[in-house]
Amino acid sequence: MPDLGKYADAVLSAYAVSILLLVAIVGLSVWRGRRVRAALRDVEAQQDG
Repeated sequence: MPDLGKYADAVLSAYAVSILLLVAIVGLSVWRGRRVRAALRDVEAQQDG
């Protein structure tokens, strides 16, 4: 790990926040995708029967 000097706290916290945001975005995308897929399944089931 490079020596960040007096900026280590700021840089590392920025990395941590960025990683958390990326994980949250991916998680929300997966969650929404599952919801939309389930809704589509329901609509298709209503049309079939």
